[in-house]
Amino acid sequence: MIILKAENISKQYRLGLVGTGTISHDLNRWWAGIRGKEDPYLKVGAVNDRSTKADSDYVWALKDINFEVQQGEVLGIIGKNGAGKSTLLKILSRVTIPTTGEIKTKGRIASLLEVGTGFHPELTGRENIYLNGAILGMSKAEIKTKEQEIIEFSGCERYVDTPVKRYSSGMRVRLAFAVAAFLEPDILVIDEVLAVGDAEFQKKAIGKMQDISQGEGRTVLFVSHNMAAVKSLCTRAIVLEHGETVFEGGTNEAVDFYLNNAEGESVYKFEHNSGDGILKNIKIYSEEKTNTIFTLGAKMFIDIELRNPLSNFRMDIGIYNFNEEKISNLSTDYSKNINKEKLEFSCVIDKIMMATGSYYFKLAILDNNTLIEFHERIISFEVLSSDYYNTGIVVGKVPSYVFFDQTWK
Repeated sequence: MIILKAENISKQYRLGLVGTGTISHDLNRWWAGIRGKEDPYLKVGAVNDRSTKADSDYVWALKDINFEVQQGEVLGIIGKNGAGKSTLLKILSRVTIPTTGEIKTKGRIASLLEVGTGFHPELTGRENIYLNGAILGMSKAEIKTKEQEIIEFSGCERYVDTPVKRYSSGMRVRLAFAVAAFLEPDILVIDEVLAVGDAEFQKKAIGKMQDISQGEGRTVLFVSHNMAAVKSLCTRAIVLEHGETVFEGGTNEAVDFYLNNAEGESVYKFEHNSGDGILKNIKIYSEEKTNTIFTLGAKMFIDIELRNPLSNFRMDIGIYNFNEEKISNLSTDYSKNINKEKLEFSCVIDKIMMATGSYYFKLAILDNNTLIEFHERIISFEVLSSDYYNTGIVVGKVPSYVFFDQTWK
């Protein structure tokens, strides 16, 4: 049975202003409406590419999205930041309305879009449980039967009678997820909020979502950048890019499509005003030709081009996480066969041994141990978890781990 259907969903925003824009635009819309004409501003609007300069006052955050969701299905929605995932979930949750198109649903929808969504900061955790239940249309008696389960699952029993404004972001998301999951909605909408929780809570939350879909026959819409979680949880997925659906199908195929078509900035070019700089560009890529997204255990290729050769130089590349912690170092000093008179160099990392997370490069060029050029945060890249040991267990979900090849007997 189809429980949710999206038909030609589009969402247009006006850049730089709050609301629809000027009074003249509203008058033009009104005049077109009473004459039975189409809204004139639906004919304009740029593609939602956040990396390019705007050439229009309007932008399509979503454009002609169509899909159906069956009861008991878990639909994954994946894509880059700015692809339109959260906008789509807000429309599905009735937080905002589409510019064009229609959403048809059967039953109650519970949403977890941002940390603490729907919580009143001055109310206690317990009071917010009853408030959210009432919003979902449940009676006080129905909520009371679920109250203790919600509190136990969230792990916030000590603070349940404390105002939510004093909760940490992790505590808020724990309680918010427990409320959304246990108050029995027909459709549960989950945005990328589970990333706020710790590893133990993420495992519990994914297990609960599996119980909701498989055991209780309810529907889940799940947005995440954790591809391992998407693969383990979702039965089907759609990929969004610049506000449009570019792929819809099986979860594994959708994840592969997303990774193989990632548009990361994999090339760093440095322009020297004086023309006497050393570094010309640096590029990273994988065997699958994805740009800045790698899985644990994948091979990374680094190509570097210089402008001027130096006879006694070395290049050092530091790999850092976004907490400014140095993870590893690559250096020409570690190679015996490098020809320092050439202008093009390549480095191969046979296996990326780092856990899921975001990393970036810093590059230093030295001559006779004297620093002559330094480049900070030149390329960032993502590492995704994988079944690295081929045991059926996905590893790499917990940040700050380094993995070693190992043999047990």
